[in-house]
Parts: sequence; C-alpha cells; structure tokens
Amino acid sequence: MERRVSIGHQDFETVRMNQYFYIDKTSLIKEWWENGDGVTLITRPRRFGKTLNMSMVEKFFSIKYRNRDDLFEGLSVWQDEKYRELQGTYPVISLSFANIKEINYETAHQKILQLLVNLYVENYFLRCSDVLTEKDRVFFDRVSVDMGDSDATLAIYQLSEFLHRYYGKRVIILLDEYDTPMQEAYVNGYWEELTAFFRGLFNAAFKTNPYLERAILTGITRISRESIFSDLNNLKIVTTTSREYADCFGFTEAEVFGALEEYGMSDEKEHVKRWYDGFTFGDMKDIYNPWSIINYLDTGELSAYWANTSSNSLIGKLIQEGSNDLKIDFEDLMQGKSVQKIIDEQVTFSELSEDESAVWSLLVASGYLKIDRHYFDSFSGERVYELSLTNMEVRLMFKKMIRGWFSKKGSEYNPFIRALLKHDLKSMNAYMNSVALATISYFDSGTKPSREEPERFYHGFVLGLIVELAGRYTVTSNRESGFGRYDIVLEPLQKEEDAMIIEFKVFDPDEEKSLQDTVQKALKQINDKDYAASLIARGIQEEHIRKYGFAFEGKRALIGMG
Repeated sequence: MERRVSIGHQDFETVRMNQYFYIDKTSLIKEWWENGDGVTLITRPRRFGKTLNMSMVEKFFSIKYRNRDDLFEGLSVWQDEKYRELQGTYPVISLSFANIKEINYETAHQKILQLLVNLYVENYFLRCSDVLTEKDRVFFDRVSVDMGDSDATLAIYQLSEFLHRYYGKRVIILLDEYDTPMQEAYVNGYWEELTAFFRGLFNAAFKTNPYLERAILTGITRISRESIFSDLNNLKIVTTTSREYADCFGFTEAEVFGALEEYGMSDEKEHVKRWYDGFTFGDMKDIYNPWSIINYLDTGELSAYWANTSSNSLIGKLIQEGSNDLKIDFEDLMQGKSVQKIIDEQVTFSELSEDESAVWSLLVASGYLKIDRHYFDSFSGERVYELSLTNMEVRLMFKKMIRGWFSKKGSEYNPFIRALLKHDLKSMNAYMNSVALATISYFDSGTKPSREEPERFYHGFVLGLIVELAGRYTVTSNRESGFGRYDIVLEPLQKEEDAMIIEFKVFDPDEEKSLQDTVQKALKQINDKDYAASLIARGIQEEHIRKYGFAFEGKRALIGMG
C-alpha cells in the first residue's frame, strides 16, 4: 500500500506511528555503535535528515522508550537480536540548537540557557529522588534563565552525573545543529562571545565528563578545533568527504528510484536525477537531498525545494564581498564548468572574509558545490578538489541570487539587457548609470578598498549577463585573445546575432580629461590588442562584432561604441 507523504515531520516516533513515508536509516545505529567512538561530529548539508536521525537514535537508546518494539519492527536494526536487547537501555540527554538564530549575543545566550532549563524540567524526577544530596538540589534549583555562566557551562555535565547515579549507567548525549548559532554569530558580529561560552560548555559536557558513554553532534560545518573543541581529543569528525555513514544521510539513487516506482512516477527518473542528484559523501555518489524528493513525491512538480528553504544570506554575502577571482570562478560555475580548489574542511568563520579557501570549504560543506574528483598535488603537497555546482536546483538558486543583486534599490538591470540586445546606445547609457548608482555600493559593502568598486561591480555584472543571456550567448570574461586579456566577450549561439566585446575602464584624471576620453581609451585597447581575434578565428565576421567601451568615474558611467 502506498505510504502517505507528510512534509516537515522530524520526530521519529511521529513518522513511524502514522506510517508516513520513510526510508530506513537505522543502519546508522549499528554503524555508530560498532565504531565505538567517544564523541562523533557528523556534518551534512541542511535538510539531509540529521534531525530525524538524531530523533531515531534517541528513541532507540533512551530508557524512556524501553520496549518500544513498534518503533523499530521491520527496520534493518531490528533484524539483529543484539540490538533488540540494546534498545531502551541508556539514559539520553538530547537537545537541539536549530532555533538559535539571533541577531545578538544576549538573546542567543538567553535561548541557550532556556534549553538547558528545559532539560532539567524534563528530568525533574531526579530532584525528588534520593540519589541527590542537598547540595545537588541547590545546584538543580540554580539552573534557571538567570544562572551565571559557571553554572550554565556545567549544566549538562551535572545532569549527566545525576542520571548516572539514578540509572547506574553512563549517559548518551545528542546535540543537533550545534553550529547554527555560530553561523548567526559570524553574520551578526558576536562570534568571540559565543565561542567562549561554547568552549566551556562543550569541554565540560564532552571532554571532562566521566559520566558520558558516547555522544553525537550534528551540524553543517566542522568548526575549527581551536574555536570550541580545544583539547577535545576524543572527537571523531565525519565530514562529507569521509567514508563513514555515507548512505545514512540523504537518499541513495536506488532509494529514490524505488520511491518513484512506489508512487507511480517511474517515467520521471531522469528529470528527478537532473534536478536533485549530485551530492557525494565519501566514495558514494548519486546522493539526493531528502527534502526535495519528499516534496516532489507530494506535489509531482519539479521545483527548487531544498535551495529555497534558507535565505542563503551568508553564501550571498561571501560571494558579494569576495574578490574578483572568486567572481570569475563563479562565472565558470554558472556556465556548467568546474574549478579546482584546495579546501580545508575545518572551517574557521573568523577567516571567511580573508581566506577564500574557507569560502570554498563552506560552499562544499553546505551542499552548493560537489566534488567531482580529487587528487594529490605532489608539487604543492596538498590535495586538490575539482568542484562544480551540485545540480539544477542549486544552479537556479544562484541565478535567483544574482538577479537579486540587480534588483536592489530599483536597479534597471533587465531593461539594460534589452537595450544592449537592441543596440540602443542612448538607453544603455541611461540604464547603466542607474545600475551603477544602485549597485556599486552594494558590491562594495565588504572590507575591500573603495577603489576596487568598478572592478567588483564589473565581475558581478558579468555574472548577471551569464544568468540573463544563458541559452542565447556564451559569456566569457578575463580570457586571452590576440595580445591581451579582454574584459567581456559575448559570443552568439545563433549565427544571425552579433557578437560583442566590452572593455571596462576607470577614469584616470592624470591621463584623461573626461569620461569620453576614457571610453576612447577602452575602445583603442580593444583594437590595439586585437580582442576580436578569437571570435574571427571561430568564423564570426568582423562587421558582426560590436565593440563597447564602458567608462566609470565614481558612480557615473559612460558607454561608447567603436
């Protein structure tokens, strides 16, 4: 019988008791338990079943769910008698930081304290038991939203001890979405305060805790050890490039195709693959994100479900404020090409604005880029990764993001494209000045010097051209042709269209008297360096090659044609 598809349920008991659509991931329980690691950090992109899996692990091990055969019957873990006997035999502390998305440290700190208070409320029976001394009860009662950090950072540690005394067994600790508040702290400027608090909390809970049996933390990124995991030498880190648990998060292609057959959608396999395939964990390729697949099964419509579940504000900020080289790489990615990068999976948020290898690492960890292959470079002594956009859904997300750059403050970007295609120089000038005025400040909101404004605008502009003209032109930039490197070349896909060469110049008062002189200097460079050579070599006649000089002075622009 066809199972009901239900959207948004992350509680394992709810899914199982209502017989909602579910793909068996209980192999995670066996693999994790048999690995025997003290503290395991598993990173996966958002919406990849981390929360549901953590709920599954809690329901399996927690004493509160003892003898709940109905939750696991028919699943792979229940086929092993050893695990049937293990179910419901440990005290479990489970909490999630998924909702800690605050704009300042004070409210983030307050919400974390409330989560700790909730743990004590859930286990209030300990307060009334004879395993606690009077001094223990005094500490128990101090756990409140008004407690100091000395008590707060010890709260999980002390609760572990109390549960250990009561049940006579060490505890399992589960922390879901551990890095969500840290991403918000980076974006909103309270990183140092939050990491100082977490360092104390995590060390007490996961390092110096003799009452800890094992623990799992999940998140999107692997935060650098120095930031919050200082001296945590019992930490097993599993990232997207690790082989462990490769098929435990996300759906394999066999699982997706099986679901399509169950719901009578077998004919849609290739479309679904094009839109949602592309994730790679360890050596396992063809992993699909569950959120998009479940939504597709529910609606039958192809759409950017996963990519639209987040504001993508951090990713947009990093690309917007990134260097020209980063934007050039994104030009290639948006045209279906790959880039080769050295990445460090240990993300240091404080270095994101300075070290672009950290940006590429975050893009991979977040699922926006996939690793096509990797190799060891004996010359540099480092591993090099070939990266590309993950799938159609991600590509559409970036197209929407780039279009958004040019819709800021009433930008007239789309009319500019129409004027460019019509060869309407007057309208191009009017629109370009509007675009430059509205957009240059937007691209220069980072830490780069203001002198780079036109260059930063230009590379964002190229990305916009690629988005708007895909399917009509091949857009390239900063490539060699003739005796130099041109700024932009638009090569038509249809022979009846004109090709275009665009050169950008910034007004230099020491060499030019006016913007018109700057335009002429740009056009002269196009001709002197024979930028048309590559187009002519591909059979485009010179009379069908338009040449434009774009000149900038501050936020004023002038376009001329040669």
